[in-house]
Order: sequence, then C-alpha cells, then structure tokens
Amino acid sequence: MYSIITGSLLLSLLHAIIPNHWLPVLAIGKKEKWSITEVTRVTFLSGLAHALSTIAIGIVLGLLGLQLAGSVQYFTHYIGPAFLILLGLFFIYQHHRHRHFHLHNIPKLALSKNKIIGSLVVAMFLSPCMEIEAYFLLAGTKGIWAVLLIAAMYLVISVTGMVVWVRLAYKGILKLNWHSLEHNSGIITGGILVATGIISFFIS
Repeated sequence: MYSIITGSLLLSLLHAIIPNHWLPVLAIGKKEKWSITEVTRVTFLSGLAHALSTIAIGIVLGLLGLQLAGSVQYFTHYIGPAFLILLGLFFIYQHHRHRHFHLHNIPKLALSKNKIIGSLVVAMFLSPCMEIEAYFLLAGTKGIWAVLLIAAMYLVISVTGMVVWVRLAYKGILKLNWHSLEHNSGIITGGILVATGIISFFIS
C-alpha cells in the first residue's frame, strides 16, 4: 500500500506542475487581460473539473479492483504490478509524440468571458489524468478506504498545485524551463509507474 500511496503522491505532484494543465489558462488570461484573481478562479474551476472527472473514473476502477482482488488470486501480487509496469513503459514509449503547448502566438478569442471559461472547464473535464488511474485500480484491492484516500490526495494536490503555480507564473516569480519539463513528463510519469510496479512485486 505504501508504494501505491507514494506513486500516487508523486504523480499528483507532477501533474500539478506540468504546464499543459494550467498554462492555457494563463496564456488566455494574459491575452484577454484578466486579473490575477480571475486567472486564479478559472484555474481553480478548470483544475476541479479535471480532478473530478479523473476521480470519477478512478472510483469505478477502484471498485473493479475490489472485485478482482476477491476473485483473482494473484491479482494483487502479480497482475496489478505488471499492469503498472506495462503502462509505465507505454508512457515512456509515447513521450516523444507528446504535443506541446506554446505560450506565444495565442490569438485573442472572439468569445465572451463566460464562454471562454466554460470552454476551458469543459476541456479539462473531458481530459482526465489517465496515468493515475492504475493506482485507483490497485488501491481497490486494499479496500474502498484506499480508493477514497487516493482520490482525496489527488484532488487536493492537483487543484492546489495548479492554483499556486499559475499565480507564481502570472507574477513572473516562477522561472522554469517549461518546454523541457513538459517534453520529459512522459518519461518521468512512466518511470514512476514502472518503479511502483517493481516495488509492488516485493512488498505487496
């Protein structure tokens, strides 16, 4: 269980930092001349929509994991960790096809503020974080309490992290190589999944 919590924590932190989760809001906010309060509010709403859709899928997978743990003898010890490793290898393989978001050359949108905000929230809701779903599946083998723990941790860390990062970036305090971070996010995510799977083989 410790490996599942640790892996979930690391992925939650990573996906709060990854710029494609909040950089579009910052870019549009700057272009539309929104205040930092408005950008913060839209980031919070978008992050909340993103986290809730992720958690909804995760709870379904957690319930599936609960059923599998009771009907498949080796699921917890072998199939679950193997799934994490395979999923991690998939993200490492796919990282070079990741599409990057660029802050420059964002056109001014001919939409009302409410329509822009609505579009951002819907877009984030329809793009859940699939990388962490494997942890919900494995958490389900430990009980519904573990699924709810992962859900709460992911919700708080993701939304809070997105709000903090976008505020720092808006003020110009945050100076990081976003292109490098976003480009390597697939490798980092895949590495976390593979490491968690390997550890789970020995301690589950």
